[in-house]
Amino acid sequence: MDQPTSTISSTAPLANKPRRLLSLDALRGFDMFWIVSGEGIFHGLANGIKEDHALIRDPHNWTIASTPNLSLFEKILVGISNQLHHSPWNGFTFYDLIFPLFIFISGVSMPFSYQKYFMEKETGQASTGKIYYALIKRTLILILLGAVVNGMLQWKGYEQIRFASVLGRIGLATFFAALIYLNTSLKKQVIWLVSILVGYYLIMRFVPVPGFGSGIFTPEGNLSAYIDLLLLPGKLHRVVYDPEGLLSTIPAICSAMLGIFTGTFIKNKTICPNPNKKVLYLIIAGIALLLIALAGSFLFPINKTMWTSTFVLFAGGWSIILFALFYYFIDVCSYQKWCMPMVWMGTNSILIYIFAHGLFNFESTSNFLFGGIINTIPTTWQQAGVWTGVLLIQLFGLKFLFDKKWFLKI
Repeated sequence: MDQPTSTISSTAPLANKPRRLLSLDALRGFDMFWIVSGEGIFHGLANGIKEDHALIRDPHNWTIASTPNLSLFEKILVGISNQLHHSPWNGFTFYDLIFPLFIFISGVSMPFSYQKYFMEKETGQASTGKIYYALIKRTLILILLGAVVNGMLQWKGYEQIRFASVLGRIGLATFFAALIYLNTSLKKQVIWLVSILVGYYLIMRFVPVPGFGSGIFTPEGNLSAYIDLLLLPGKLHRVVYDPEGLLSTIPAICSAMLGIFTGTFIKNKTICPNPNKKVLYLIIAGIALLLIALAGSFLFPINKTMWTSTFVLFAGGWSIILFALFYYFIDVCSYQKWCMPMVWMGTNSILIYIFAHGLFNFESTSNFLFGGIINTIPTTWQQAGVWTGVLLIQLFGLKFLFDKKWFLKI
């Protein structure tokens, strides 16, 4: 991948650029799909099923409904919808994977993005200042855009601005992961990863919180929430804590580093030249991380909001497995046509995220364009119809940008 800039640009392939992993763009698009339209489609389908069968939605139900009146297909749709809710606190759903997967993908791209820099470094021609300037610029832009997505420009007063954000965490986590990657050997990178994860656990476990004590992993009593209350300016997303707060951003660096290790392994042609074996080893590594995380959860629960060390490993394990599957089918087996809609979304992921989170009302546009068709279907299924229209609008616009080679790169 190219080192991104903060403009919409037209790009053309260069001979000295590394081969782009189409699977990485597709996986990024798959990840983004769920939060810009997929969530609405599957909730609409599940709500239609539940209304038809007079069921009550239970967002905490992680299993496929066992009601005998439902067909297998209906149970699967309801099960998918149930997975598209964040865990109330401890635990893990598919929806909890979306954010760390995006950070992981950013990490996978780094060994490819900085390949030219390392080649120039060997010949003494590398511009370190230029790389760091680009990193700092990207991070600041993402922090600013995150605040804008949170409504900063509405300006309801300084105390009503939420400075912590999804984009801000992506910027900060990938910034520090990049610094570690650019300045240390692989062995030291592993030491950094282990030190951050273990250090975060020790801090969260043994540093006391006033009024609660140490080792309290509740929403109000954990150290991460206390730091947010103490140091974060403006308002917190959940009043007593912020899911994208300060202290919990530190272990998110490791989510990016797991991606860096994955990208380094894929890019290396000497350790394991056989791509089929690479896929197998990645799946084994992913399963190993899942098992380590489950074992460690007895000490440090798997929790997205606190971004616990076990959450990093558990989400990282699933991320590696997902990437391995996408890499195998798309880049190894060259089954590529089916994934192009995801590639359109993945190559303009930040743009579609910003548009879908406040800059553009896709639902109104869907109703305007497809309202006549939507009104002909039963009322219980119209929500799914609206969000299917949203997806079509998004894909039409993203394909147009892809064909023109216009990408918002930050």
